[in-house]
Amino acid sequence: MSLASFLAALPKAELHLHLEGAIAPATLLRLAARRRIALPATDEQSLRDWFRFRDFEHFVEVYLACSRCLRDPEDFQLAAEGLLATLESLGIVHCEAHFTIATHAANGANPGELLDALAETVAAGERERGVRLRLIPDIVRNVGTGPADLTLDWALAGQRRGLVVALGLSGSEARFPSEPFADHFAAAARHGLHRVAHAGEHAGPESVRAVLALGAERLGHGVRSVEEPALLAELVARQVPLEVCPTSNLLLGVAPDLASHPLRALVAAGAAVTINSDDPAIFDTDLVRELTRVGEELEYPAERLVELAAAGFAHAFLPAPERATLVARLHRAARELAPVHLGRELAGPPQPA
Repeated sequence: MSLASFLAALPKAELHLHLEGAIAPATLLRLAARRRIALPATDEQSLRDWFRFRDFEHFVEVYLACSRCLRDPEDFQLAAEGLLATLESLGIVHCEAHFTIATHAANGANPGELLDALAETVAAGERERGVRLRLIPDIVRNVGTGPADLTLDWALAGQRRGLVVALGLSGSEARFPSEPFADHFAAAARHGLHRVAHAGEHAGPESVRAVLALGAERLGHGVRSVEEPALLAELVARQVPLEVCPTSNLLLGVAPDLASHPLRALVAAGAAVTINSDDPAIFDTDLVRELTRVGEELEYPAERLVELAAAGFAHAFLPAPERATLVARLHRAARELAPVHLGRELAGPPQPA
């Protein structure tokens, strides 16, 4: 019996995960062999050692190595198949994964062929594994509006195929503004496509306000909103979901440890917090470990962790009746699993922190 086994057995959703940052070392070795790309290691354990986070520059190096090994449609299918298998093993039944299509197009991939290949693989994963994977193509602030045009076009084409649920915005929020992409977000809204933006991670409240002005419906990270009480109050009142990635934040220097991380303050304020893994292969984590870490280090009871897990379904880009059904499924499973994994019944809803 353990908290981790309880959390692993629950049906869950993950809303902030990057497909490229979820490629396991074993999969990367296969991809590199196909592409005849030399990696810093030639066996899985050595590559795992190389993956281990050191600093931001090394993180970028690993991320770009993963991206360089993706070129042909079958490469992306292999990456997506690996992700689907991992999601199934973790009990994740719905995942919305960020995907930087413009980077791959710049590396020579054919966007239309990738759309066909990924749609096929995702449909098979849903049919054979019971795991629903949807994509959020990211505009990267750093590279300008040309690649953003391509990203928007691909996102809209993917929306028509049922593969894409939102347009995203990523890249350096501290060095590059969000405002140049207002037209892209407006176009997405006109077509009924959801909008997500990384903000409030390496820049403060001003970054969050900028993406809210663009019409972002969910915030990737958003944790530095606590630095401005009025902004935090607005996020709570509007229940704008925050995709919090604890281990990622700690490794990238947003906070020195979980005790001083804004997560506790966000939960206490009543913010719409979800827990996620960001780049799980690079940060050596996953959703179950993130939830377990939050429970153990912040001394949250299982009841509160169940509510945090339920928030993943509640704020997914799904029709409201389906979200409600999934939340109810999670709560039912939690009640049934608690005696087996925790040795006790669950109490009522958690009290405010």
